[in-house]
Amino acid sequence: MPRGTQSPTRFILAAWCALAAFAAPSLTAQSAPGANAATDGQTLTGIDVLEAQHFEALAGKRIGLITNQTGVDRKGRSTIFLLAHAPGVKLVAVFSPEHGLAGAQDTSVSSSVDSTTGLPIYSLYGDTKRPTDAMLSGVDVLVFDLQDAGVRFFTYIATMGYAMEAAAQHHIAFYVLDRPDPLGGERVEGPMLDSDRVSFTAYFPMPVIPGMTLGEMARMFNAENHIGCDLHVIAIRNWRRGEWFDQTGLAWISPSPNLRSFQAELIYPGLEILQNAGISVGRGTSTPFEQFGAPWIHAEQLVAELNRRSIPAVRFASARFTPVSGVHQGELCEGAHAEVIDRRSLDPMRLGLEIAATLRQLYPANFDAQKMMLLLGSQSTVDQLNRGEQPTAIMAGWKESLAPFMAMRAKYLLYP
Repeated sequence: MPRGTQSPTRFILAAWCALAAFAAPSLTAQSAPGANAATDGQTLTGIDVLEAQHFEALAGKRIGLITNQTGVDRKGRSTIFLLAHAPGVKLVAVFSPEHGLAGAQDTSVSSSVDSTTGLPIYSLYGDTKRPTDAMLSGVDVLVFDLQDAGVRFFTYIATMGYAMEAAAQHHIAFYVLDRPDPLGGERVEGPMLDSDRVSFTAYFPMPVIPGMTLGEMARMFNAENHIGCDLHVIAIRNWRRGEWFDQTGLAWISPSPNLRSFQAELIYPGLEILQNAGISVGRGTSTPFEQFGAPWIHAEQLVAELNRRSIPAVRFASARFTPVSGVHQGELCEGAHAEVIDRRSLDPMRLGLEIAATLRQLYPANFDAQKMMLLLGSQSTVDQLNRGEQPTAIMAGWKESLAPFMAMRAKYLLYP
C-alpha cells in the first residue's frame, strides 16, 4: 500500500469493525489473575481476560504490541484499539509478523508510520525478523497477540521466539495473550525436527503438529532454550484441549492470506509439506489447502490411487485449476480435491505422507521428495519415502523419537 493513502491501523480497524456482528455478552470484570472471567462458559482468549481484569497487569507501562488482524476480542474489537484506549496503559509501538498487519501480503513487509495515531508499525518480516534496539526504545512491555495454525512451520512461532529473546536482552517483560490451538491441542503428530534444521520455519525441535498453544510453547521455549525472559501468559478461560476451534464460539479469522477456512486448517499440515516439491496446494485459487495438483499430474489416475489407499477420514475427487499466483502460476494443473468426512479420525500427517508416496509412485520423474525437507524437517522420513516404505510404517518409527518430546511438553501445558 503506498504511504499517505490510508493508514495501516485505520485499514485494520475498519476490517475488525466488520466483525462486530460476532458479538458476545458483556464480560464480568475479575481482578484476580486466577479468577474465571466468564460466568456462562464462553471461551475467552487472553485479550478478553486482560480486558475483564481492566488491564491491571499492564498498568503504567509503555506497550509494544505484536499483532495482526487475528488480534481481536470476542466482540471483534482489535487488541490495538483496546490497548490504545485502556486507562493507565500507553501503547507506543505496533509490530507486525509475516503477511503484515492486515494479514494480506505474501511478500516482504515494510515498516511504516500510522498517519492517524502516529504510532510506528514495525515489520518483523522485512529488513529484520527480530525487534531491534531502536524498535524497543521506550518500550517497557512487549505484548504478543496472534492466532497461529498449530503447526511447527507457521512463522508466528519463530516471531514469538525471536521477540522473547529480544525482550530478555533488553530486560523487557513479555506477555502472551493466549489463544486456542486450532487443531485442538491433543494431537501430536509428525516427525521430530532434525537438530540441524532450526530456522525461521522451525524455531524449536518439535514435531510438525506439537499440540500446544502459543502460550504453552512460550513457556517451553523460555525454559528449554534458556531465554530467561520475564514471561507472563494470560491464559485462555473455558477451553479444553479436546475442543476444536469451531467449538469455541470464536470467529475464524484467516491467520494468513491462504488459510481461509477451518476446513482448510484441518488438512493444512499435510498438504503444505508438499509445496516445495513442486505441488500447487491451491494458492492462487478460491480453495487453497483444499486441493492440490501440478501440470504433470493426471487427475483421474491420481484420485483412483489415493482412494484405493483408503486413507482414513478423507475422500478425494478430481480437480483441475489454474493458480493465479504461487506454484505453477498461470498453468493448468490437474490433481485432487480433498474432503474431510470424519475429522475425529483424520491424521493430517498421514494424509501428507500418503499423497507424497502416491506422487512418487506415479510420477517419479517429476516429484522429488527431498524438496519436502524445508517444512518436513526430517531426513530419515524423506529417505524412507524414497525407499518406498509405507506411510504407516514410517509413522510407527516416529514414536520412539516423540517420547522425550512428549515428556518435556507435559511440563508446560496449561489446559486440561
